[in-house]
Amino acid sequence: MFEVTKAAAEQIRKSAEQGNMGDLVLRVAATQKADGSLDYAMGFDEPGEEDIEINSAGVKVIIAPRHVALLRGATMDYVEMEEGAYRFIFLNPNDANYSPPSRD
Repeated sequence: MFEVTKAAAEQIRKSAEQGNMGDLVLRVAATQKADGSLDYAMGFDEPGEEDIEINSAGVKVIIAPRHVALLRGATMDYVEMEEGAYRFIFLNPNDANYSPPSRD
């Protein structure tokens, strides 16, 4: 359904530890813009009764039901965009601007 890569999981765990997040888990959300592209949000939070909980790469992720359809099949990764500049990215076939990574 929703996948976290090993690199993303490692960074999530580091962030949780540095921020003393305790028992909080990572909440991920997506909203669709008028052009069909998606905006993403994430942060540490407590699970709600309706939340969908996923365990991927050893990280617990929660998603509110209203965001499930937009995040189904997505992968969250943590990559070096430029030398020394790392960030989370979402590879999501539900995004109008998505193009699969090349397999060179």
